[in-house]
Amino acid sequence: MTWLDYSIVSIYLLGLLYLGLKFRHQHSGKEYFLGGRSLAWPTLTLSVMATQLSAISFISAPAFVGLREGGGLIWLSYELALPIAVIIMLWRLLPTLHNAQVVSVYDYLEQRFSRSTRVLISLVFQISRSFATAIMIYAISLILQGTMGLNQLNAILVIGVITLVYSAMGGMKAVVYGDAIQMVLIIAGAALCLWAGLDIIGGWQRVFDVIPSERLQATNTITAGLNGSDFGLLPMLFGGVVLYASYYGCDQSEAQRALSSHSIKDLKKMMLAVAFLRFPITLLYCLVGLVIGALVISTPELRAQIPVGEPDWMMPIFIINYLPAGVVGILVVAILAAAMSSLSSAINSLAAVTTEDICRITGAKPDEDTYLKRARFAGIAWGLITLLLSLYAGNIAPTVIEAINKIGSVFYGPVLATFLVGIHSRKVSPAAANIGLLAGVAANVFLWLSDNTLFWFWWNLIGFVVTLSFALLLSQIWPNDADHKLPSVRGISYRAATVLTAWSAFLVVTLIYLPSWLG
Repeated sequence: MTWLDYSIVSIYLLGLLYLGLKFRHQHSGKEYFLGGRSLAWPTLTLSVMATQLSAISFISAPAFVGLREGGGLIWLSYELALPIAVIIMLWRLLPTLHNAQVVSVYDYLEQRFSRSTRVLISLVFQISRSFATAIMIYAISLILQGTMGLNQLNAILVIGVITLVYSAMGGMKAVVYGDAIQMVLIIAGAALCLWAGLDIIGGWQRVFDVIPSERLQATNTITAGLNGSDFGLLPMLFGGVVLYASYYGCDQSEAQRALSSHSIKDLKKMMLAVAFLRFPITLLYCLVGLVIGALVISTPELRAQIPVGEPDWMMPIFIINYLPAGVVGILVVAILAAAMSSLSSAINSLAAVTTEDICRITGAKPDEDTYLKRARFAGIAWGLITLLLSLYAGNIAPTVIEAINKIGSVFYGPVLATFLVGIHSRKVSPAAANIGLLAGVAANVFLWLSDNTLFWFWWNLIGFVVTLSFALLLSQIWPNDADHKLPSVRGISYRAATVLTAWSAFLVVTLIYLPSWLG
């Protein structure tokens, strides 16, 4: 990197600090955590996508497609279930949570069922999200070590401290506007890499001549996820619907954006935009992977620079070797942007849940000044905890990354089922809901510990079905006798649901025939 590259990175980081200063004045907890519900839906859409299409996706998706053993365009099958999941979320889940005027989505569970239901899911979220974010920071610190020459501690501090400062000061508005800027940078960076890679290798025909044909396979219609992580079409569809509906609708880090929308109408626009925009962005990542992967395969000296068994180094090695001064700085900023987007979202959502938990424990709602002080303190505390965990993630990363994915699938199904029975049925009692939740989690834990070959994507659906079945059956024994006046709100039309279903079907057909079109 040259002085120009470092200057670009420095200007970007200073700009984020300015963003925190600009939005540092808040007058209430809802303004701090929900931006006063004054944020425009296009900005929230970019924020939602930036949180999940993070630095790991920016680096790992191209590496998976172009270089990783057993990888390829099969990565695109992750996107097939999202449109159907959006139908589930908009049918009643997110509109009802928005209408309930809650800061934490788990607060709804306490109002509908009991405090024990809320505490259980809240703890799961806080533990899993902090560990997942720590692993992400550690992974990106390795990339910064290779591009900027920083050691591990300094790389983590560059990512963490600045993110912590601007997110803690500016609250939700700083996080969302920062995410929006970062999403634009991520897309521009990926497009720039695609253009440069195609120019260097000599066009698409050369790419298809070099890349192995099995990497062009975008779906697996032969197996059904019964023999390990085979990315079968059925588990990617059925398990994916539950995973995405739970992640976007019941995970505080994503659902907080929905709660921040000005109205249910804006919420609907935001989620519809996500349903249609995620696939093109993921496709861009995958095309970058094909091009740069072909370049690595055909260039032995470039392949030699990538550590054995570390395909995630493909993108930064390409950036350093082939892009000019200034552009390298822009791409490093894109990587930083993706990492900071995920971290800022995690800090803000963790702080929201923790602050609301503290208010429940103390039993008295504090004044707004006290609430804001607790909120900022919680954000700083979670930021420091996450950064501390990332310093030691190198010792556990090879197993924890896989464990985090599996842990998510252990809980996503049961959590979604708990929210849906609370919203759609007034007959389910708190005892039935809690036992159903525990039964669904226990079933998935058994599947994990039994070491069977079932693809873990199926756990999402299995946990959902078990939790739903137990909750409905046990409610016949322990009927709900409490009067919970929490109205259920519908937020999607049949026309919009039909369009989303058609979009999902179009994606499935496209991916099935994609190899023959490319060939």
